[in-house]
Amino acid sequence: MTQITEDTFEQVLHLFKETPEIDLQEAAFIDPYGMVSILEIGELFKSKGTQKTLHLPKSEEVLKYLERMDFFKFADSYFNLEPPKPKISEKYLRSSYSDVLLEITPIEKSDDIHFIVGRVKDRANTILKRHLNYDERAINGFIVALSEVCQNIIEHSENKGFVGIQKYHFHQKINKNVVKIAVMDLGIGFKKSLSERFPFRNDFEAIEKALLHRVSRYADEGRGHGLAAVRKFVNQWNGKISIRSGTAKLSIIPDWSWGKEKETNLTHFPGSQINIMLPEIEISH
Repeated sequence: MTQITEDTFEQVLHLFKETPEIDLQEAAFIDPYGMVSILEIGELFKSKGTQKTLHLPKSEEVLKYLERMDFFKFADSYFNLEPPKPKISEKYLRSSYSDVLLEITPIEKSDDIHFIVGRVKDRANTILKRHLNYDERAINGFIVALSEVCQNIIEHSENKGFVGIQKYHFHQKINKNVVKIAVMDLGIGFKKSLSERFPFRNDFEAIEKALLHRVSRYADEGRGHGLAAVRKFVNQWNGKISIRSGTAKLSIIPDWSWGKEKETNLTHFPGSQINIMLPEIEISH
């Protein structure tokens, strides 16, 4: 497998379920969604008493990126890595100039969200202004949306999660800069989280109601509508959002992207997996 992204998540999950040794040696590209999903799959198997072997990519470019995103900080505890200490030449270690808005960061408590927001704010002006043409209002909207998806983990998952954010130049279809945000947890998922107030028949219905119809586990009007705010922000900037939970996935797809809007009967995976992609804004002259 050469690409490890949202598009290949189902294949990666299948691979992990079927074999004790996962071969990523040919991987030429791994984005934040790919990295965070590998860690979450590893965490899931470890919680069941299985520590799988992960054969790392041969590409030094990819290893460099994994290192820069702090992947190895967490991978060690979930996998037997091969090679155990990947060699990355000195020049590839961190530079002060980077397109990383946020390295892979755990979310367990509200303090973590304050840390995440602070870190992203520090870098947002440089990256979002320079590469995506975001103004102050857009950057504030970005921060609010990020806070809401992270808060979603604390309020709904009953578990910890991970988040990672990176800017890319996107050649496919639009030839623009794009920011990718990946947020995942291994918690109870949408259906169970909402089940006390709404006995949904399946995972898809629960995701759909939370994202599109402002349904919340809280009766209190002021709480739990975070995803509706996220969707509004993503729509406003012509972005893409996808949410996978349990056996289903719902995506809102702009014309510059691709994928299926509705997916059901997927391999069960606990918690929720959220991917957001925001494109560069056109500047009118």
